[in-house]
Order: sequence, then structure tokens, then C-alpha cells
Amino acid sequence: MKLIKPSVELLYFNEDALKLIEIAGRTCYKSEDKITETSSEKFALRRLKTGHESVIEHSMATVRFTCDRGVSHELVRHRLTSISQESTRYCDYEGGHVVFIIPEIVKGCFPIVGDNVWDETRVVELFEALGFHNPAVIWADTMLYAEARYKRLRVAGWSPQWARSVLPNSLKTEVVMTANFREWRHFFKLRTSAAAHPTMREVAIPLVKEMQSRIPFMFEDFSPEEKK
Repeated sequence: MKLIKPSVELLYFNEDALKLIEIAGRTCYKSEDKITETSSEKFALRRLKTGHESVIEHSMATVRFTCDRGVSHELVRHRLTSISQESTRYCDYEGGHVVFIIPEIVKGCFPIVGDNVWDETRVVELFEALGFHNPAVIWADTMLYAEARYKRLRVAGWSPQWARSVLPNSLKTEVVMTANFREWRHFFKLRTSAAAHPTMREVAIPLVKEMQSRIPFMFEDFSPEEKK
């Protein structure tokens, strides 16, 4: 068993999106003659302020989320996206470690340093330090049990698509998601809010900050706190 924190990686960001947004948007008004080397940002900003957001759909960013299966179920509900996800039907965890995401509610008991990974040895040390009635220990012990049952089912002849039925929501998964800027704005509105799941916020907040550093005005109206 391995325990890791959730993470997010910006794989691709269309740095020239503003130029394309302006070309597309000015087609609506037949004002292409007003395009200059510096006009694209002002044009896109005006479209945002007036609510003409359809033109910002001429843009794209691709992100890799490393999260638990519970969070991934929320990610795939964003239907105006393209999504590719690690498959528990075809990925076989029998020969190695099953990887789980540490939930925020217990992560204080799992100080991540160096390799960003907790393995079985360190988890056993946690058991001894905290005692088996500690919620973090109960969770970690459940992950160990799930991994053992999964591997036992594989040895007994079950294929990965059947053995996966004993794996919990904390199972690590990877999701690559591509969307235009308008949909990313919708994503951040929902997933960085105080009402969002804490583990979702762990990946959504760093992501919006990264995108703000690329095109500040496009996402500047999102300023979530790190903690609720």
C-alpha cells in the first residue's frame, strides 16, 4: 500500500488563446480591421464584462488530476469537457502497491516529506504511535485490508474488473481533462467554493492560481481561501 496527497498538473495551456478569441469575436461585429498587436486582451476583457462569454470558448487548457475516485466522480460530471481516466477494469494492481489518496480530514497524521509517499512500514509505525481507535488509523487499516482483499481475489482467479469491487473511494486515480476557458471558469465557480469537497479544493485552488498566473484577468474573479 502507498498513501499520497492529491495533486494537479497543467499539461497544456493555449497561450495564444486571446488572439483567437479576438478573431472569433470580431467576426460577430465585422470589426477585424481594429485588430492590433495589443488589442486582444482588452477585447477579451470587455467580452467578459458584458457577459459575451461564448467567444472565450475558442481556447483550451488540459489538466491532469491525481485524486481519489470520489473526487473523480465529481470531475466527470463536467460534461462540456474531454476526459480520459485511469481504468480500474484494465489496470491490474495485483503485482504492486495499491495507491490511496490521503483524505484531508486525517492528513495531519500523515506528514508528507521527501518522496510524498507513505508505505506499509510507516503506516504500521503510525498504528503504534496513535493506537487503533484513532480515526486516521481506522482509515489506514481499512485501506490495508482493501488492498489485501483485492490481491487475494486476483490470486483466486478474479480479473481486475471484478476484483476492483472491493476497492474504496480513496483509491488513487488519474484524470486528464481538457476544456475551454469558459468551462474552466464554471469549474472554478463550483469547485473552489467553500461548499466544495475539501479534497476537490485541494486540487482546484492550486489550479486556478496557476491559470491566474497565465492570463490574470480571465480568472481574477476567483479568490478562494486555502482553508474554509
